[in-house]
Amino acid sequence: MKTPVVVIGIGEMGSVFARGLLRLGHPVYPVTRHTDMAVLARQLPAPGLVLVAVAEDSLQGVLERLPAHWHNRIALLQNELLPRDWETYGLSHPTVISVWFEKKQGQDVKVLIPSPVHGPHARLLCDCLDALAIPARELRNSDELLFELVVKNVYIVTINCAGLVTGGTVSELWSQHQDLAGAVAREVIRIQQALTGKQFDADALIKAMLVAFAGDPDHVCTGRSAPGRLARALAQADSAGLAVPELRRIAERSL
Repeated sequence: MKTPVVVIGIGEMGSVFARGLLRLGHPVYPVTRHTDMAVLARQLPAPGLVLVAVAEDSLQGVLERLPAHWHNRIALLQNELLPRDWETYGLSHPTVISVWFEKKQGQDVKVLIPSPVHGPHARLLCDCLDALAIPARELRNSDELLFELVVKNVYIVTINCAGLVTGGTVSELWSQHQDLAGAVAREVIRIQQALTGKQFDADALIKAMLVAFAGDPDHVCTGRSAPGRLARALAQADSAGLAVPELRRIAERSL
């Protein structure tokens, strides 16, 4: 029998990965909000993988309670994820995937572009998604991973924040409001640089963002999370002493 896998969070995204892992023959042990992780960790001291599939606003609480002997088996898939989010909890080299597909209740998976993944268990996650005909690609090193995480963050925060003004889809955002979208993206990039302590090629990040736009041109810019993302971006900018005038104008109009 193949090694068991623990999936923490069996929502829409966690369920996709659980299905792929089951197709590969791995027993899957779900962790819900009612599960005692300490008890499960005693029963499963050495799972093949512990996939943390909770939403980003629940990640901190999960990592605080994570059994120490599971640390080297962790995989993360949250949005707005950066190295500082896992390093704070002593996770030195988790497997991380930047998910570029959607799964909503009552709908099948919708792929934008292949999902990049890096870490000790990257191959298992790629095989898991391949079993579901969802494209993924394994990255070569942590520098590539950081770039891909920042691309995803720039994409999400840009479309959510600019979309609070424009509404519409990502193709409409770029074709009809390119100056606004570009200005917001560059402010978001400066925030990402402050959060990571790294410098990035802004043009390369925007080019990668546009590849994702092309992957799903009808993707709606905003949802319930958009106001929270704008507020969080402004708090991060304030902490770093960044001006971000475009984001502040959007906040004046929408928050």
